[in-house]
Amino acid sequence: MTQKLLFVCLGNICRSPAAEGVFLHHLQERGLSDRFVVDSAGTGSWHVGNPADRRMRAAAQRRGIDLPSRARQIELSDLAEFDLVLTMDDANFAAVTSLAKEAGAQASAEIRPMLSYARHFNETEVPDPYYGGDEGFEHVLDLLDDACTALLDELLPASAGSERQP
Repeated sequence: MTQKLLFVCLGNICRSPAAEGVFLHHLQERGLSDRFVVDSAGTGSWHVGNPADRRMRAAAQRRGIDLPSRARQIELSDLAEFDLVLTMDDANFAAVTSLAKEAGAQASAEIRPMLSYARHFNETEVPDPYYGGDEGFEHVLDLLDDACTALLDELLPASAGSERQP
């Protein structure tokens, strides 16, 4: 069974496309790309159609991670289409939760903070590196790598379980 994940931040040019890219990278490394549909979106529409911020793309590229997505805004239908929506900070969580209330019963996606999966960091929010220096982009990638690894480890039993034979 294919699991569908949506990563969400404010503008969909730094944190959520990085989370998408990091998760896709882990899937490719483990040979699991066919088990997941992965996308990212922003709560705002300012950057729709743009690639990820050039500084985030450069930081990711140094780690061998591709950021293939173009910015888009989250839609009501995403809350029915995706199984799990992962938000980068408290404001994103509040915005997505509000959207889910607006969508009503059709909003079946579970909404969780991205760093609720982190194992090696105590932060609860992925900081927005947009107005900072290069070290901010590197830190975001460190946080996302940790959380994406743990997220994938948690999701694998559910994904693999559907293919096991009794």
